Amino acid sequence: MKTEICPSMMCADIFDLQNVISVFEKNKIDYLHIDVMDGSFVPNFTLGTDYCRLLKERTDIPLDIHLMIDRPEDKTDWFPIGENDYVSVHIESTNHLHRALARIKDKRAKAMAALNPATPLCMIENVLDDIDAVLIMTVNPGYAGQKLIPSTLKKIEETRAFLDSSGYTGVEIEVDGNVSFENAVKMKKAGANMFVVGSSGIFSKDFTLEEGIDRFRKATE
Repeated sequence: MKTEICPSMMCADIFDLQNVISVFEKNKIDYLHIDVMDGSFVPNFTLGTDYCRLLKERTDIPLDIHLMIDRPEDKTDWFPIGENDYVSVHIESTNHLHRALARIKDKRAKAMAALNPATPLCMIENVLDDIDAVLIMTVNPGYAGQKLIPSTLKKIEETRAFLDSSGYTGVEIEVDGNVSFENAVKMKKAGANMFVVGSSGIFSKDFTLEEGIDRFRKATE
């Protein structure tokens, strides 16, 4: 599968947002990853509906909206979800996962089921027909700058094997959490193809954003 870069917009300098988007457009970034946290499902508040609308108005790059919120099935209408966007909902956040995924599909967007590090892979067995991708959290959600949980590398590998053996070879795997250049190589080898890159990757202060993108692409070729 094609390697796709999904910059974590919570790591972008909000005062330099137009320039950041211009760099992403020039370098053909695949998706803009937006972490939406409600202070309930995860212990933090982050980007919200107005921020998503702003990005929709300023760029044609599709959004990758990561809903770390309780009862996402009741809140999808709050967001400017469109065709070609990805929207991920956490299995742990709802008692009505099919309903949540269906409401994403109703907007002609692509649906993704997200799993926390300790959530077993078997939890997606009954929604395989309803998803376009699986998001494997490689840290516990809530904050940037965390260290990779080593066992999640094997979980990525097991997810790819499970999807392929079940006949869902087209379902993508996204990874989120400490996706550094070094870890991305391991994650890709395990079967991931979508990478949420943040402070440990392209947004590092050690080089320009454009240099970071180029370095990441070379690392994951």
